[in-house]
Amino acid sequence: MVIYDNVILVTGAALRVGRAIALALARDGARIVVHYNRSRKDAFRTVRELESIGTEAYLVQADQTRPADVRRAVAMAVKRFGRIDVLVNSAAIFESTPFQRVTATDWDRHLNANLKGPFFFSQAVAPGMRRRRRGKIINVSDVAGLKPYSGYIPYCAAKAGLLNCTQALAKVLAPHVQVNAICPGSVLWSEHGSATQRRLVTQKTLLKRLGTPEDVAAAVRFLIENDYITGTTIVVDGGRLLY
Repeated sequence: MVIYDNVILVTGAALRVGRAIALALARDGARIVVHYNRSRKDAFRTVRELESIGTEAYLVQADQTRPADVRRAVAMAVKRFGRIDVLVNSAAIFESTPFQRVTATDWDRHLNANLKGPFFFSQAVAPGMRRRRRGKIINVSDVAGLKPYSGYIPYCAAKAGLLNCTQALAKVLAPHVQVNAICPGSVLWSEHGSATQRRLVTQKTLLKRLGTPEDVAAAVRFLIENDYITGTTIVVDGGRLLY
């Protein structure tokens, strides 16, 4: 699939990795639907940046834990552009949940945002893609879905579930819709992380450096352009899983 002139919905595009993906695809000539939940000011900033590149951008708000919100946002995007060619499920939450203090609320919050949300966005865009007999869905998971962090069990479980969901959707939506996942490693350092933690993570990465959101965007671009990959996961972690 050629990226130019395609309509691409990027969830969580107001900030961080989602924003980098939206900007990268806009530079390739895509028209971008910018989804946000609460980061309204940042979402408008992303739209302005996209428009400065010369592409069309459209803003939609939705709490992706609410299927009705998701369906409304997708319907608005389709009304604006007539279709959605690619969905990039990037929106997520990432919170520390030490084992002895994990609550049912912690579980619900992470599963709803990181697994339920991407599923219902996929469900909402799938009919149009099937009808046109073409489409791509790309789920942004995490290396923690393959090798869990001990202090983030609900988050890791949700991201692991997203990888399984990716394979299931690839089966259900074949042969015309391709569904794949990306597992980033350390591509954005948390503002709460210390210099010591950053150094340790870097040392345990084979390439001895942290990645960037643009590295993830490059993997998204590859999956959009390749028409013979589905149900797979690309790990973008600098070799950290192998350490």
